[in-house]
Amino acid sequence: MTDMFLFEREQQAIGRRYIAGIDEAGRGPLAGPVVVAGVVMPLDDVVEGVNDSKKLSAKKRDELFDKITAKALDVQIAIIDNETIDEVNILNATKRGMERCIYGFEKVDVVLIDAVKLNLTVPTLSIVHGDALSYSIAAASIVAKVTRDRIMMEYDARYPEYGFAQHKGYGTKAHIEALKKYGPCPIHRRTFIGHFVQL
Repeated sequence: MTDMFLFEREQQAIGRRYIAGIDEAGRGPLAGPVVVAGVVMPLDDVVEGVNDSKKLSAKKRDELFDKITAKALDVQIAIIDNETIDEVNILNATKRGMERCIYGFEKVDVVLIDAVKLNLTVPTLSIVHGDALSYSIAAASIVAKVTRDRIMMEYDARYPEYGFAQHKGYGTKAHIEALKKYGPCPIHRRTFIGHFVQL
């Protein structure tokens, strides 16, 4: 059984009280934004069932999203659009979103981040597979994933031929077939779709 509070306790032991978790959703898709979420969770009043968002059903994520955002001491969300992703690349777009969240926090002593390394004035700790190892990062992963899924549902209503409600912009067979048939729409990442369509 993974101890989801190990990293948080280590930070508390050195006197850090406001411990944030940060994660993103949507680095891999062919369309839509990358969404970064940061949360500062109270560690004396935890939300049961928080885990890596990829291991949870959509229904469970929605339930936990409401509980996390209700209990969090601070929630920051950054949405970086597909045009910015094309301009600066996905890693830099993700880092930009993370920095925006971190500098948006009212009070933060340290930030636990899933895998990405940042060099900022705020202390940060990069944890590989952090969304499966840290409660704070897992909570952020749920907020990021639910936020992004809801954005993609809105895009599905605007561009129904691509099936965004089903695949959320990821490169599924159905999505690639639609892309070849209809060509790209305004939310497609041009730098991601060159193998599939002539731009």
